[in-house]
Amino acid sequence: MVHPQALLDELERAPEVPAFEHGSRVTSRGELRELIGRFTAGLRAAGLGPGDGVGLATGVTPEGFAALVAVHVLGGRAVAVRPGLPEAQLRHVLADVAALVVDEPVAATVPVLEVAALASAEYAEPVPQGRLDDVATVVFTSGSTGVPKGVAYSYRALTEGRVWRAPVPGSAHARLGAGFGRFLLFGTLASAVMVEQLALSLLAGGTAVIPEGPPDFPWVLPRLRITAALLTVPRLHQVLGVLRGSDVDLGAARRLIVAGSPVPPHTLAEAAERIGPAMHHAYGQTETGMLTICRAGEGAGSVGKPCDTVEIDVRDGEVWVRTPSAFAGYWRDEPATAEVLRDGWVRTRDLGFVDPDGYLHLSGRARDVVIVNAIIHYTGPIERAIAAHPDVDQAYVVAVPDERTGEAAHAFVVPTPGREPDLAELRKAVAAELGEAAVPARFSFVGAVPVAPSGKPDKAALRRSIVD
Repeated sequence: MVHPQALLDELERAPEVPAFEHGSRVTSRGELRELIGRFTAGLRAAGLGPGDGVGLATGVTPEGFAALVAVHVLGGRAVAVRPGLPEAQLRHVLADVAALVVDEPVAATVPVLEVAALASAEYAEPVPQGRLDDVATVVFTSGSTGVPKGVAYSYRALTEGRVWRAPVPGSAHARLGAGFGRFLLFGTLASAVMVEQLALSLLAGGTAVIPEGPPDFPWVLPRLRITAALLTVPRLHQVLGVLRGSDVDLGAARRLIVAGSPVPPHTLAEAAERIGPAMHHAYGQTETGMLTICRAGEGAGSVGKPCDTVEIDVRDGEVWVRTPSAFAGYWRDEPATAEVLRDGWVRTRDLGFVDPDGYLHLSGRARDVVIVNAIIHYTGPIERAIAAHPDVDQAYVVAVPDERTGEAAHAFVVPTPGREPDLAELRKAVAAELGEAAVPARFSFVGAVPVAPSGKPDKAALRRSIVD
């Protein structure tokens, strides 16, 4: 059996159970399976098959998910296209795809297939054609050079990992999935973590509930009777801010999971007190999926205990992990793959330790990144974008704690002698090169940068100058 057979079997097992709910529209599991069959036929009629790359730039809809699964049925390579990519990054992401699936007509460098046309194809029974060692999905993240880095998952990882199969009864994965009866699905299907939790909901028998417009936390939770949702650090702060002054009924919630960025211990403590046992925090990476999880009131200062099938090994203070769900490598980037993937173990490049009770604690990073709203931004490309401005002599970016976003980028700028850089122009330069999300939240102009004993700029000292 190869992915997505387990999902197809689950949809067929209970065809009348809702798979998606969006306003008054309810898509049953049987109807979703029908959509997958139609999309499979439509993609095949367009000449697509095993090994072909298919870009997916759809909204959060049953059709968008059906398109993803249909690519997997054909044995193709699904390439997630995140909204709002700068043109240069979009060209890079689409460089190896044979077609692009969209909701509405767009201009593109590859053939465009519209969702409506694919959905109207004649149904064909979906029979998975994937080969275990072929690449099934590529999710692009920001790269250390400013070029998006493709995280490639094989059909083996999707078949043998815990994410895309029914939870084993009695397992921690099954206990987690038991709270996913009504999972709040929003944002983008290009988010690996969102799709991972969507899979858990569907394979645990739950329903994905799509809100009308951006979710207004925490009010969206009782209004849609949500039992499970993912929260970024800013959304958790938004929820807590409302709960401090308003009475919001979160009695239906079973699994509210905050992940993606560091969460201050006092924030988790308040969340545990105000929300109760439904509040969880988790740790993972795009390369591995979710690695650890626990209730917010447990494992003080930690990021939780390992999930089912996850092994953790701390080597010289650095956290390495092994899981069947891990990625196969970076798309067409063997040197980067060799840096983090060795003998089945993934180097997280995070520093930490496991305490005697089995909880993982993170203490820092072995890489120069800022995690803003659960999105990793390498500081190097941001620094280069700022330093390219003629009024800038040097630029250095550090990560600092932020109550709203978990972390924020703070740029230290050394102006060119006799020049006064315009902040608006610097922000515009970063946005044009890397996108709005990469623009530092704050800038400081300095006359010089401290130097470490190694002779390199002392970014730790820069950070201490504003944090300590």
